[in-house]
Amino acid sequence: MTSLPPSAEPLRASLSDADDRIRLNHWMPPQQGIAPRIRIGGRWINTLWALPIGAAALLCLIALAQSLREVPGVAAFIRQHPGIAQSAPSVDSGFPWWLQVQHFLNMFFMLFIMRAGLQILADHPRLYWRRDCTPGTDWFRFQVPVPKDRIWTAKDDSVTLPIWLGIPGLRHTLGLARWWHFSVNLLWLINGIAFYTLLFSTDQWHRLVPLTWEVFPAALSTAIQYASLNFPVDHSWTRYNGLQQLSYFITVFVAAPVSIATGLMQSPAISNALGWLGRLFNRQAMRSVHFLSFAWFVAFIAAHGAMVFVTGLRQNTNHMFGGINNASWGGFPLFVLAMAVLAIAWLVASPYTIRHARQVQRAGAFLVGWLMGLAERWDPRSQLTRKDISPYFWPNGTMPNSKEFDELVKENFTSYRLRIGGMVEFPQDLSLAQLQAMPKQEQITTHFCIQGWSGVAEWGGVPMRDILDLVKPAPEARYAVFYSLADGADGGRYYDAHKIENMCHALTILAYEMNGAPVSVLHGAPLRLRCENELGFKMVKWIAAIEFVADFADLGAGQGGYNEDHEFYGYRMPI
Repeated sequence: MTSLPPSAEPLRASLSDADDRIRLNHWMPPQQGIAPRIRIGGRWINTLWALPIGAAALLCLIALAQSLREVPGVAAFIRQHPGIAQSAPSVDSGFPWWLQVQHFLNMFFMLFIMRAGLQILADHPRLYWRRDCTPGTDWFRFQVPVPKDRIWTAKDDSVTLPIWLGIPGLRHTLGLARWWHFSVNLLWLINGIAFYTLLFSTDQWHRLVPLTWEVFPAALSTAIQYASLNFPVDHSWTRYNGLQQLSYFITVFVAAPVSIATGLMQSPAISNALGWLGRLFNRQAMRSVHFLSFAWFVAFIAAHGAMVFVTGLRQNTNHMFGGINNASWGGFPLFVLAMAVLAIAWLVASPYTIRHARQVQRAGAFLVGWLMGLAERWDPRSQLTRKDISPYFWPNGTMPNSKEFDELVKENFTSYRLRIGGMVEFPQDLSLAQLQAMPKQEQITTHFCIQGWSGVAEWGGVPMRDILDLVKPAPEARYAVFYSLADGADGGRYYDAHKIENMCHALTILAYEMNGAPVSVLHGAPLRLRCENELGFKMVKWIAAIEFVADFADLGAGQGGYNEDHEFYGYRMPI
């Protein structure tokens, strides 16, 4: 093995700087998706059919409910159960100020969480139940089928959202969307904890928590009355009717926790640290359930907003925005003001994010970076079996495009050398044969792409622990920087930085085998990183060199990696 003097990696010079805002003329060109479709059996059904079918069903439901009310037995049932569970306790405090504030904050946070979530979904606009993402196994999509006549990467699959809908609405801006999603989620969670605390320290919990089985016939009675357009008497100042109570209970105590749990279970660090539980609740199933909870919130918000208007706008706005129990106009101006604040924030969010992308990245890192740092410490240990290996593994990344690499491919990488230097005691220049002669570790693990897809493969290679033992990084070295033989999508060398502690995990290896064969060029030959507590973009493919450094501020744009520099990702991405 050849020793080299410790010096700065020459590939540093090939790194590129990056703008602090999105340059629209240099960004990915827009690509429109298709109307959302759901697969039922072997047929794909356009969900837009739900609009005329839903309208027709609603008219039929109204007619049916009005007819049912004329049936003596149904009329007697409604008289017996007018809508409110009679045994349910009353709320004496009305709608206190803290409930009004939290209602607004919850509405504000939820809308931006859902908006950013749609942007994330648009980067891989398909949903699956199986662990892998083999084309044709999806059950929901708003993109065309995966082409079979050419290489179709995950980035190729991404679609554009309207700028007023997604954040920031441009194609493949999930890095910024994730900062929005996670940061606002944290604020929503804090608001939720405060809400739960105040709810159960006062009598307000009586509104939401059913205490008697009578709530179910009361809810059925209420549903018939609403559907017949002959609404029940409103007593919401003191008690919600059965239908309100059940829908609020499901939203607050079921849908909200489910959405949080399924979001966290999509994290490679969390999933791989939970062992059998992470294997059972696989990422794609969690992603699908997460989407279904989103659909519930959309339906709830739409229904809730409509009922506010049709059942008595002034009284309802007085309750929640004025804290008064009458039909005056007292709460309506505050309602209008709240809607105006929401509308302004909605319209400003995307333009601001485009113009100040780096600020959004830094704000997101400030708010949730500590959580990512915590998750990164968890040692991933979850492994699967050969029967779990995916029949299809999505390709991604920009392939190397140089004569140097073409020559390496032609000669089957016989002249390939992995340079390892920087702040190390024993720099190395290792051939592929030398790496293969070192003790090999094999592991079957799930790949978590930041775009949302996943795949299972068996990897074989050299543990990074052995590399660290070989080169002995200096005490001041804090990061291992991986340089690729490929350039990034916007020019300049692809690279990424990892904390040295992350290189010490048992499942962090330099992989030269995939599924029992040499890693293909498409998936990173001759050598790629596997770091199983991180998202896929950090597992650098086509590795040319490794440099140990004390800081990465002087590398590229100083954000810790190519995608961190150019697409505003975070350098710690275990979630």
